[in-house]
Amino acid sequence: MRLRILLIAVMLLVCAPVLAGDGECTVYGSGVSAPDTVLISRILDAPEQWVGETIRVEGTAVATCPHRGCWLNISSDREGEVIRMKVKDGEIVFPMEIIGDHVVVEGVFKSNKLDLETSRKVCSYEAQKKGEDFDPESMTECMTLYEIAGTGAVATAAAAE
Repeated sequence: MRLRILLIAVMLLVCAPVLAGDGECTVYGSGVSAPDTVLISRILDAPEQWVGETIRVEGTAVATCPHRGCWLNISSDREGEVIRMKVKDGEIVFPMEIIGDHVVVEGVFKSNKLDLETSRKVCSYEAQKKGEDFDPESMTECMTLYEIAGTGAVATAAAAE
């Protein structure tokens, strides 16, 4: 019972803009229950310190998976940085309309070390998306990708003007 009351209180705080008439609040998955938000820039400055920790971050949704809605990129408090929240396919589906909304997300921070072949493929794909040249043979070290294995999120749509 106490946990239920705590979860309701947290949801009310997260959705306060809705109560004020400032936007529509949508809960995804199990929502958000962690009380403290960690700055994305702080996580990205020392990502290995956060691996395995349950974290809560917030920012603007800047991209989502166009095929299955299985990931969401959230803007950092520092310009040009994003963090990705990945969810199991079908458990949570983020619609394209979430882009531009303020989101609060929660999950376990993970480290994914890629092998060299996969690292080259990722960099080739990213270069191709940007219209840049990339020589896969120039890459000699493996990449590590960091993401939040998401359990829940709350999105607040901006009020229509």
